[in-house]
Amino acid sequence: MAGNDLGSLLGGLLGSGGGPGGSGGGAGILGSLLGALMSGGAGGQAAGGNGANDPLGGLLDMLTRSGLADQAQSWIGTGENKPVSADQIKEALPDGALQKAAEQAGISPDQAADQIAQVLPQAVDKLTPQGQVPSGSLEDIIKAQTI
Repeated sequence: MAGNDLGSLLGGLLGSGGGPGGSGGGAGILGSLLGALMSGGAGGQAAGGNGANDPLGGLLDMLTRSGLADQAQSWIGTGENKPVSADQIKEALPDGALQKAAEQAGISPDQAADQIAQVLPQAVDKLTPQGQVPSGSLEDIIKAQTI
């Protein structure tokens, strides 16, 4: 349920007013992924124990430890966002978290990884407007950016 709420919030943040196939699907799958990480399931352990309290920070830590530090830092920083591939996302995320997010969205893990790769750089960029990861609950961070 948290994933759906996060997906809606992220959709608003990312301007998913477009039709199907726009960033709305990506925002929904990203919300599901962050919900899976917050639930402390597969993502909680992989995020160094901080996945439940700080899913965005935990996700960025996972990406950094998986060799995607340059990409993650480019999204947080104020410059151009470096792209990430679906294969890199699959390598960086725990299988359980990606599987859970895909199941919630009703798509395959490959499709989920592709959608996450498309929307994650923009989402992190918008959630870190000051060039650093803000503290607080993910819902509060998203709401603060959409006001």
